[in-house]
Amino acid sequence: MTEQELWQKMTDTAVKALEDVKAKNITVLDTTEKTPLFARMIIASGDSTRQVKALANSVAVDLKEAGFTVQGSEGQESGEWALVDAGDLVVHVMLPAVRDYYNIEALWGGEKPSFHTGAEKPWHAADH
Repeated sequence: MTEQELWQKMTDTAVKALEDVKAKNITVLDTTEKTPLFARMIIASGDSTRQVKALANSVAVDLKEAGFTVQGSEGQESGEWALVDAGDLVVHVMLPAVRDYYNIEALWGGEKPSFHTGAEKPWHAADH
């Protein structure tokens, strides 16, 4: 299996795990031209902290069952933003407000990032 095929299998496994637990707005980014640290990034949303935790857990379990190594995970305590690190694949699962606020698709996808201005931001860490 080539490196590209391996990355695709890993990505497909993670996306299916996210779909199985009803993730919203799943985005897959090819990061090979942006960093040598990982090849793909997946960003998805969950409707509640409980679902964010379940989504991250589903990804980790399914990747392990498919024979991939999960190097670590973070953020499952709060459930606002969970990350699963599988080496060549990094999966971010966030609440929609957190995802909108950080807008990491724009940072990694090459789009111009948008910034929230004014007194009413959709989410702020100090508020939670």
